[in-house]
Amino acid sequence: MQRRTLIAASLAWPIPTLADDDAAALLRRGGIVVAFRHALAPGTFDPPGFRVGDCSTQRNLSDEGRAQARRIGDWFRTRGLQPARVRSSPWCRCVDTAQLAFGSAEPWPALGSPRAGTEETNARSLAALRAGLAAAARTPGRFEAWVTHMFVLSDLAGTGTAAGEGLLLAPGPEGRATVRGRIVVA
Repeated sequence: MQRRTLIAASLAWPIPTLADDDAAALLRRGGIVVAFRHALAPGTFDPPGFRVGDCSTQRNLSDEGRAQARRIGDWFRTRGLQPARVRSSPWCRCVDTAQLAFGSAEPWPALGSPRAGTEETNARSLAALRAGLAAAARTPGRFEAWVTHMFVLSDLAGTGTAAGEGLLLAPGPEGRATVRGRIVVA
């Protein structure tokens, strides 16, 4: 039984289901970022006193989350898709998702959770993400993969996501991100 990918040009519910090949074609055209919310990590928020560089103090991927991240990677490998660059929030659940899915992770503080920053830091991070998206858009035939948090994707793209869900992003008006589609690997 072939897995199906959910992808939509708009965010109206229900999201139409297209063949995996349609999602892969959009990625092959390049000039976009596929931005994933980290895979399943039980709970909400990090515990008090967590430290970004210490995974033992953070909320981490469950066994199901690790399996989900591997399935994301399998989906890309099966279609011969390799991101030109893999960037991740420095939080362990994001780095682990990126490494399990794509084999590497370049920590990028701009993808870090805004719940841990000040308004000023968050504004700088959002500006950096928009600039990164614009830079990725200038590379046809290549795409980047980012792994981050629900709040970051909400700020950047104006929509929520489920654990392990990917948004296909392109620059839109005034530097804002435009969602070109969604990917949910079952």
